[in-house]
Amino acid sequence: MFTGIVEELGEVTAVERLADASRFRLRGPVVTEGAQHGDSIAVNGVCLTVVDTADGEFTADVMAETLKRSSLGALTTGSRVNLERPMALGGRLGGHLVQGHVDGTGTIVERTPSEHWELVKVSLPAELTRYVVEKGSITVDGVSLTVVDAAADHFTISLIPTTLALTTLGRKQPGDPVNLEVDVLAKYVERLLGDRAGQDPR
Repeated sequence: MFTGIVEELGEVTAVERLADASRFRLRGPVVTEGAQHGDSIAVNGVCLTVVDTADGEFTADVMAETLKRSSLGALTTGSRVNLERPMALGGRLGGHLVQGHVDGTGTIVERTPSEHWELVKVSLPAELTRYVVEKGSITVDGVSLTVVDAAADHFTISLIPTTLALTTLGRKQPGDPVNLEVDVLAKYVERLLGDRAGQDPR
């Protein structure tokens, strides 16, 4: 479980394309401190399992299902990525509950800069529309954010200087893909209400 508070701006140092998967080597001295084989690290909001670590880098295998559902397949050597370790039980929940299980991808539509912040419009897949509400939470490339405005096919987020400087969202341009994870609590509520009404919510 993660919080969507990015700990480090990492970098892809190597990519190995396999028949139905990819193996990534990523640099992240902060998130690899104390990391061991089998640990989890979120990469642009996608929970990946550490295969090995050395010299501030870690390797992770990305299966076909993950490549299909996320934007990780577009990463190349030199790509910058948002990195976060799992939350520790008993620690502060700075963002919101994030699983690292991507629900779909969106695209940066436009950016509107202001003096101290920036408004970013992101396209929204139709199947995720019902989970995104004004002032609700959403995770974009692993960053926990508050929805400013929600529409049927898009939503907007407001980025403060810290987010612009310390995450990949400060570098994304219109047309760039982003990973989206909606609030898992909304999905559970939908399922429970559907079961109560005797309907299949899927």
